[in-house]
Amino acid sequence: MQPTPVSSSSVSLRPLFSLPVIVASLGYFVDVYDLLLFNIVRVPSLKDLGLSEADISLIGGKILNYQQAGLLLGGILWGVLGDKRGRLSVLFGSIITYSLANLACGVVQNPELYAWLRFIAGLGLAGELGAGITLVSEILPKELRGYGSSMVASVGLFGAVVAYFTVTLFDWRTTYFVGGGLGLGLLALRVSVLESGMFRKVQGTTVSRGNFWALFQERNRVLRYLRCMGIALPTYLVIGILATFGNEFGKALGIAEAIQPGRCVMFTYIGTVVGDLASGVLSQQLRSRKKAIGLMMGLTAVFVLVYLFGGISSAGTFYAVCACLGFSIGYIAMFLTITAESFGTNLRATATTSVANNVRATTLLSIPAFQAMKPQLGVIGASAVVAVVCFGLAYWALTTMEETFGKDLDYTEA
Repeated sequence: MQPTPVSSSSVSLRPLFSLPVIVASLGYFVDVYDLLLFNIVRVPSLKDLGLSEADISLIGGKILNYQQAGLLLGGILWGVLGDKRGRLSVLFGSIITYSLANLACGVVQNPELYAWLRFIAGLGLAGELGAGITLVSEILPKELRGYGSSMVASVGLFGAVVAYFTVTLFDWRTTYFVGGGLGLGLLALRVSVLESGMFRKVQGTTVSRGNFWALFQERNRVLRYLRCMGIALPTYLVIGILATFGNEFGKALGIAEAIQPGRCVMFTYIGTVVGDLASGVLSQQLRSRKKAIGLMMGLTAVFVLVYLFGGISSAGTFYAVCACLGFSIGYIAMFLTITAESFGTNLRATATTSVANNVRATTLLSIPAFQAMKPQLGVIGASAVVAVVCFGLAYWALTTMEETFGKDLDYTEA
C-alpha cells in the first residue's frame, strides 16, 4: 500500500497540543522516571536495608528481574485490555498500579517485599507507553502522527534526566514518594481525556478485539510483529549494555577517570530526547518512516564503532559519545508509531503495548550473552558480537517491512 500524498503545510499543528497528547507525554515522563528509579537507587536503598556488598549485587539483580518480569507480563495484559476495554482504561489502570507501588517502595523494610513491589510497579509501567502511542496515533491526523509520537517520547524520556537529578537531591525513599505523587497527580488530568473515536467505532461491532494469540495465527501478521520488534534492537543494545555497563567499557578503553554508569545513562537519555524530536521531523520531511529510521540506525552503527574502536581516551569524550549514541537511537517513538500503524484497531493496542515491553526485555537475552562471552572475548569483543547480531536483525526487519507513512488506521484485522 502506497502512502497517500499529503500537504503538511496546510495542516494545523494545534492538535499536537491537545489534552490527550499532553497527558500521554506526561504519562511517559512519569513512566521513564519510575522505570529507571530502581536502577539509580539500587545500591543506596539495599545498603540502607542492611545488605552486604555481595548481597547488593545478587539481590539487586533479582529485584531488577522481578521488575522485568512485571513488564513482560504487563505488556500482554495491558495490551489486551486496551483493545477489549479501551485505551483510557489502560491509561487509568496502569498509572494507579505503578504509582501506588512506588509509594509503597518508599516505606519498604525488607528485600523480599521490595522485589514484589518492583514486580507490581513493572506490571503497571508496562501499559503506559503503548497505550499512549496508540491513543495519539488514532486521534491525530495522519499528517501529524510522526510529530505527535516524537513529542510524547521526547517529553517522556526527559523523565530519566529528572530521575537522575532527583536522586542527587533527596534520599532514595523520597524519590519513590516523588514518583508516586507525580503519577497520582497526573491521574487527575486524565479524567478529562476522551476515548479514541476509532476504538469506539469498533467497540460497537462483533469484531474480535484484544486476542493476543491472533498476532501469531497468520504468517504475515507474525512477520509484521517480529519486524516491529527487530528495528528497535539497536536501541536497547545502547541503553542496556553500552550505557549501563559504561564503567566496564571505560576500564577496557584505559580511561584514567572512573566512568559512572549513572552519568552514562543520563547523557544517553539527554541525547535520545533530542533524537526523538529530530526523527519525527525527519520522517515527516522525508514522508517515510523507513527512511528516517534507516538514517538513525546507520548513525547508531557509526557511533557504536566510535564507542568501541574509536580510541576514546577521556571521560569527557566518553560521555559525549554516550550523548551521540542517545541521539542516534532517538527513534523509539517512531518504531512504536510504525507498530501502531501496522495493525488494525482491534489488535493495535495489543501489538503496540506488547512490542514496547518485549523490546525492553530483549536485555534478558543480550546481557547474558554479553556476560557469557566476556571471559573469552573481553568487554569490547563481546559487545561487538552482540552488536553485529542486533544490527543484522534490525536491518533485515527494516528492509522487509511495509512503509506506513500516511496510512489510514481506520481498519480492523480479519
